[in-house]
Amino acid sequence: MGMGRIRVLIAKPGLDGHDRGAKVIAAALRDAGMEVIYTGLRASVAAVAEAAVQEDADVIGLSILSGAHLALCERLFAELRARGADLPVVVGGIIPAVDHARLRALGVRAVFGPESPLPEVVRVVEALAAPRERGQEQGVGA
Repeated sequence: MGMGRIRVLIAKPGLDGHDRGAKVIAAALRDAGMEVIYTGLRASVAAVAEAAVQEDADVIGLSILSGAHLALCERLFAELRARGADLPVVVGGIIPAVDHARLRALGVRAVFGPESPLPEVVRVVEALAAPRERGQEQGVGA
């Protein structure tokens, strides 16, 4: 990223049509001074990966309520690798606790639910973006 504001791509991959949570998170990140790119509803995983690369995103946030979080995240990481992109990914939505470890094993840096405090989401995104701002290759764990 270099100099400037943190750029976060917020995406609603898959067929889920409920985006209130994604919009609340996007507003909180904007209020914290970040630039937010929102892909809109029903974005394909390939489109999310391409947008993240094209928009020079520092962090990708996925909002998933459909129950397809494991498959969608696995496909996203494959699409990012195919583009030579190594970006931190966070996931929010209704994610069963039993799947958190599996998501982390795929590479997801943080998992948020409806109970997650907005200041904590902002802090984690800032921490994940900070190493990219300094030109470092690896991120900070959340």
